[in-house]
Amino acid sequence: MGMNVGASDSGEEEVVSTINTTPLVDVMLVLLIIFLITIPVVTQSVNLALPKETNQVRKTKPENIELAVTKEGEIYWNTANVPNVEALKDRLRGIAKMDPQPEVHIRGDEKTRYESVGKVILAAQQVGILKVSFVTEPPARGG
Repeated sequence: MGMNVGASDSGEEEVVSTINTTPLVDVMLVLLIIFLITIPVVTQSVNLALPKETNQVRKTKPENIELAVTKEGEIYWNTANVPNVEALKDRLRGIAKMDPQPEVHIRGDEKTRYESVGKVILAAQQVGILKVSFVTEPPARGG
């Protein structure tokens, strides 16, 4: 690397048109060190074993109970409207006594309040239903 110390032989002073990148490199190295030190502090979190996504093919059996909860909170037993949670419990009590017990599949509208679905789950739990499943749409392929 060359350096101009004095005027050239022709008597004219030349303008140095190169950019001095040394300060830029110094600043970038300092920023890199700061990021390397602060990233582990920012990414700390509680260690949890999160559930894995599973997609099981639903086996439709005639004895399975299909419960649907609309976005308004209405409950349907297959296609018949159930007026309230107590009526649902009465119908589920008969199912809970069967041996083997059929599965209860809950289909909830995506805009349904959690409270509405929670009431159905609680009713199934209170009468002794052993297997409750949620029916969802599979994710789009390739995306």
